[in-house]
Amino acid sequence: MFFQHLLNGLIIGGIYAMVALGYSMVYGVLQIVNWAHADVLMFGTFIGMLLATFLHVPVIAMVLLAALFTAILGMAVERVAYRPIKSANRRMAVLVSALGMSTFLQNLAQLVFGSGTRQFKVFDTNAYEIGGMKITGMQILILSVTAVMLLILYIMVYRTKLGIAMRACSVSIDNAKLMGINTNMIISGTFGVGAFMAGVAGILVGNYYNAVYPTMGYLLGMKAFAAAILGGIGSIPGAVFGGFIIGVIESLGAGYISSAYRDAFSFLVMILILIIRPAGLLGAKHIDKV
Repeated sequence: MFFQHLLNGLIIGGIYAMVALGYSMVYGVLQIVNWAHADVLMFGTFIGMLLATFLHVPVIAMVLLAALFTAILGMAVERVAYRPIKSANRRMAVLVSALGMSTFLQNLAQLVFGSGTRQFKVFDTNAYEIGGMKITGMQILILSVTAVMLLILYIMVYRTKLGIAMRACSVSIDNAKLMGINTNMIISGTFGVGAFMAGVAGILVGNYYNAVYPTMGYLLGMKAFAAAILGGIGSIPGAVFGGFIIGVIESLGAGYISSAYRDAFSFLVMILILIIRPAGLLGAKHIDKV
C-alpha cells in the first residue's frame, strides 16, 4: 500500500514540479512572484479542451498548440502587467498588478467559457498492474511527459545561449545589459518557457481529474508555489524537488491519515521545513555586502 501511495504522489508531484518551475524561473530573473501563472495555465487547458472536443485536433498537435497558446499568453501577461512597472522598483505595485491580472483572467474565463466544470478526457484510462501496484495509462503518460519536459528544460537552461542569458539575468540584470544581452527579450522568454511547461501540465491535470473550470488554477498554483518555496524559490532543481516532495506528502497524508486534509499536509510540512531552513531545501543564502 505504501508503494501505491508513493507512486500516486510522484505522479501528481510531477505536475506540481512543472508548474513550480514557472514560479521559480520568473522569480530567479525578476525577483517577483507571477501570481497569474496558474491562471494562464487554466486558459491553456480550456484551449486544449476546445481543440480536442470541438475541432477534433490530434492529441499531440492539441497539446503543442495549447502549450504554445499558453506561452504566448504568458509573454503577453509579462508585457502588460509587469514590464510597465518593473522599472519603478516597487514590490507592492508589482504584487497588486499580479493579483489584478490573476483576477482578470479568472473572470474573463468565466465570461468566455462559463463558470461550470467541463469534462476533458482524451488519454488512455485503462489500468495496469505492475508489481502489485495499479497504474493507469494516464499516470504513465504523466510520468513520461514530466521526465521529457524536465530533460528538455535542463538542456535549454544549461546547454543553450538562451539558458546562459537567463542565468546571467538571474545573477544581475544590470550587468547582463552591460554584456549586450537584450534583457527584455530574455525576461519575456522566461515567462514564455514557464508558461509553456504550465500549459502541458494543465492538459495533463485536466485529463487526470477529467475536469476543467475557471478557478482550477488557484489551488494547483498554491501547491506549486509551495513546492517552489519548499525547494528554494529561484532554484530550478529546487522547484522540481519541492514538487515531488509536496506530491508524495499529500498522497501519504491522504492515504494514512485522512483524505479530508489532503490539501493541508503539504502546506504544514512546508511551514515546518521553512522554520528550520528559511531559504528552502536547495535555496542559496544571499549575503548583502555593505
